[in-house]
Amino acid sequence: MSDQISFDDFLKVDVRVGRIVEAEVFAEARKPAYKMMIDFGPEIGVKKSSAQITKHYQPEELAGRLVMAVVNFPPRQIGPIRSEVLTLGVPDEAGEVVLLTPDKDVPIGGRLF
Repeated sequence: MSDQISFDDFLKVDVRVGRIVEAEVFAEARKPAYKMMIDFGPEIGVKKSSAQITKHYQPEELAGRLVMAVVNFPPRQIGPIRSEVLTLGVPDEAGEVVLLTPDKDVPIGGRLF
């Protein structure tokens, strides 16, 4: 089992649902990836993210998709872009990332709890 954290520590991680509004190939990335703009609603706004999800998704099918992301990590410089949120996913049996998404249509900006 991995290191345990307190429930208060868990509450510090702000995971929200967002809707991808734009996705394109991140040509400058060292590993195949996409650049995405994700709308988290009026409280948080539209944020940039980069994700290595090219094995399971095409950019044109990502627009409109709901995703889960950590919105309160500090921005991270990834090549020429500044990734503002961490889009969440899990590896499939081959280690390729599959996005975490709500299984129903829910309002953007909703917080995981």
